[in-house]
Order: sequence, then structure tokens, then C-alpha cells
Amino acid sequence: MIVFDLVCEDGHKFEAWFKDSKTFQEQKENGFLECPICGSNKVNKALSPIKFNKTTGSSKVSEGVPSQQVMFQVLKRAYSKILENTEDVGDKFASEALKMHYGVTEPRNIRGVATKEEEDMLREEGIQFFKVPVMEKKDKKEN
Repeated sequence: MIVFDLVCEDGHKFEAWFKDSKTFQEQKENGFLECPICGSNKVNKALSPIKFNKTTGSSKVSEGVPSQQVMFQVLKRAYSKILENTEDVGDKFASEALKMHYGVTEPRNIRGVATKEEEDMLREEGIQFFKVPVMEKKDKKEN
């Protein structure tokens, strides 16, 4: 595995892991690479910055660390992609995952909730899933 620092046409910097340089080039040529901040697929390798800590007085400042605002934008965009590309099955997540796993229903992207016991059962059955924290919706009046 190899990690590359990437930059999109709008100057957003991010990193991505690839099997090798050839895989990066293939994904770039096929338009599979996408900026997690703005969605642009015009992505190139960036010069890798050297991360260092410099001491200013008694506090340390990390250079090259993304701001909280940038991290929030990345998370918000990822969450939007999840919502756009999955079906909400609510508390039926475990049963729907089992149906797809055993060929009862066609595979599709789903999201929902499961109890700890249901999660354990899915793992025992060899069903892969991952948990995503739910982002709270703020009332527009609060902004």
C-alpha cells in the first residue's frame, strides 16, 4: 500500500491510499478519484509536506494539520454521499442484511440501526458492515 497527498483543481488537499502507483494512475484516468470536500474529480498528486511540531512558548502548534472546519466539511460531504446512495431500512437493518447475504433479495446499499446482539449475529454470519455516527441536524434558527 502507498499513500499519496492529493489536491483537486480548487486547491483542496487530502490523502488517499492505493495498492501501488499504477492503481492511482488507473483510478485517475477513469475519473474514480474525487475530492472529499468539493466532489471534483480533477485530482493530481501534491507535493507531500513535511509535518513538524514547532514550540511557541509552552504550547505546541502542529503544522499541516487540517482545521476543524475542513474536517467538518469532509465529514458532512461523506455523510451526504451515504444518505444519497443508501436505502434507510430503519430497525430492519439486520434482517435486510441477512436476506441479501443469503440471496433472498437483491444486494443493495442499505443503512439503518441494529442492536448489539444483531451486530454480533451479523459478524458471526460473515456479513460485513460498518457503523457511521449520525450527524445531528441543527435547526436553522440556531445558526
